[in-house]
Amino acid sequence: MTIAAPATVNPHRPTGKLRSAWLQPLGLVGATLLLIMIMAALLAPWVVPYEPNAQAFGRFLAPNATNWFGTDQLGRDIFSRVVHGARVSMPYALQLVVMAAVIGTVAGAIAGYFGGWIDGVIMRAADLVMAFPDIILAMAVVAALGPNLFNAVLAVVVVSWPIYARVVRSLILTLRDEPYVQSSRLLGASSGRALWKDIRPNVAGPVVVLAALEYGHAVLILSGLSFLGLGAQPPTAEWGSMVSEGAKYFDKWWMSAFPGLAILVVVLAANFLGDTLRDAFDPKSAKAFR
Repeated sequence: MTIAAPATVNPHRPTGKLRSAWLQPLGLVGATLLLIMIMAALLAPWVVPYEPNAQAFGRFLAPNATNWFGTDQLGRDIFSRVVHGARVSMPYALQLVVMAAVIGTVAGAIAGYFGGWIDGVIMRAADLVMAFPDIILAMAVVAALGPNLFNAVLAVVVVSWPIYARVVRSLILTLRDEPYVQSSRLLGASSGRALWKDIRPNVAGPVVVLAALEYGHAVLILSGLSFLGLGAQPPTAEWGSMVSEGAKYFDKWWMSAFPGLAILVVVLAANFLGDTLRDAFDPKSAKAFR
């Protein structure tokens, strides 16, 4: 007769704090800013007054009643391009965060749970990637694959997964010796079941927090690659490439100021949300919610 493994008891899961997190000022501000940007991206075809690549106006027009953010060197409406840029920068950043989180979490879980030479191989690979500055290694990967937005995403995934692996590994090294995990294994649970049923609920919270914090970094590094000409290629409306175009005309401040402001808003919103979630999931935080 097979005895089923007991249900997981999660002693580290915050109770009621996550709900209270959204009542904090930083959480509200971050959620509101991010929601505005998401809605702008979703509703871009109906929100913007002009096509993002339409050369329908005079060159280098300052912000005015017709062109709220002015026009660029080709007579394109910058407001329309900034809003459409949200449809490029934000989804691609989300895609690379999800990919890096999945790869890093799986690698960290395997390394932390099984240990031994498997742990050594995975962690040495992570250390090798983390030995290089993110942007430098990403530039090298994009240069090898070819400059375009998809390759830029792959490059950022390559440089981003080790941080998830290290965090998950450190958590699992602590959790794998907990009594409820050992009891589950003694009752016949496989390694996969122990990882999924007993350990996963305790690891999911920190991974979500890290992903929220890394989302802003992902937007920033993707924009940086596009700024250097290694990401989105013209005429795609992307914030980093728009800042790069505006940097060539210092007296036309609006060309780079408004796409740069869009990057700033998303990065701040992601950091605000990440900080709020971190405090909510950390029972020892000095800012723990009640």
